[in-house]
Amino acid sequence: MAGKLTAISVAKLKTPGMYGDGGGLWLQVTGKGAKSWLFRFTLRGRARAMGLGSASTFSLAEAREKALACRKLCAEGLDPIEVRKVQRQDAAVASARTMTFCQCAEAYIAAHKVGWRNAKHAAQWAATLETYAYPVFGELPVAAVDTGLVMRAVEPIWAKKPETANRVRGRIEAILDWATTRGFRRGENPARWKGHLANLLPKRSRVRKVEHHAALPFAEVPAFLESLKEQSGAAANALAFTILTAARTGETLGATWSEFDLEAGIWTVPAARMKAGTEHRVPLSEPALAILWRMAGIHLGDFVFPGGKRGRPLSNMSMLMMLRRMGRGELTVHGFRSSFRDWSAEVTHYPSEVVEAALAHTVESKVERAYRRGDLFQKRRELMQAWACHCVSGSAGGLP
Repeated sequence: MAGKLTAISVAKLKTPGMYGDGGGLWLQVTGKGAKSWLFRFTLRGRARAMGLGSASTFSLAEAREKALACRKLCAEGLDPIEVRKVQRQDAAVASARTMTFCQCAEAYIAAHKVGWRNAKHAAQWAATLETYAYPVFGELPVAAVDTGLVMRAVEPIWAKKPETANRVRGRIEAILDWATTRGFRRGENPARWKGHLANLLPKRSRVRKVEHHAALPFAEVPAFLESLKEQSGAAANALAFTILTAARTGETLGATWSEFDLEAGIWTVPAARMKAGTEHRVPLSEPALAILWRMAGIHLGDFVFPGGKRGRPLSNMSMLMMLRRMGRGELTVHGFRSSFRDWSAEVTHYPSEVVEAALAHTVESKVERAYRRGDLFQKRRELMQAWACHCVSGSAGGLP
């Protein structure tokens, strides 16, 4: 029988326990005096309890109305807890219709940029989205972004700029996943590749024009370095050092004196500055060390190759501009790593794993990574000295 409780009894009850009103409605009183309404029911042999809110918020009459609605759902074979869950999801999606894709993108970038190693990464995300995604659906509700809109953003550049297009697609996918997790949209991700956009767009490998970094034939490197001696300044020294160490541009430009042990001839690049995110030790040949000693006698400050602004390193374009001033604008700095790789393969007998370690390339095989615990440093020291001999004299020298 329903109606066992009264508004007065509800107000006076203080003893912890469960007090039934009938029809599945119960008043729960906790040890701290807090009171709340519960609806208890059994559906398909399963006993369940559903919270109906605080007694300080909902009166006895209101609680009875809620319980009545729940009993009607049970009579229809529907679980009131599951029905309420769906209703709340629908309400979240409805409210999210004011949350635009642009707002979600900004929130995603803000949440993740602290974990991105490169500070420029956030700017790159924003720039690509502003250029390709925002004009199509940036101001639309994130819940409204569908396959057609994603295709309008990426399809026009898929063949012309495949690398950029794939980055845009991947970033859209990440933002939509984030929005789904936050409850701002529902359903499958329209930007996913496998089993979805892969059915609509050709593989990047079929449209990508492979453009390798312009590399100087390794036989011409000694003559190039000889001509580089005619140049002066930090950029010329940085370029020569980069060639001799087969380093990446950013690794050289960001180098600080604290990373070097000149007496031991070792350059330790911290993990934060490496592409693979792991610390990398570079054995320094005699010509590379000579450049460092020369820079130590010329410049003061933290950076080995300082730029024009005090306390700042050379810019990313400094070595490329040096190549242009030398009339070698067809070359790239990164291409000298290819020169080193070709020389290693064609002139020396060093194992490929030693050469790959010298280039700080990540070992693709997980099994091989598990067994290769060392960094082959001593073998790499011999390799880099041999490369330096080639660069300086044109002789392979020091072959194993």
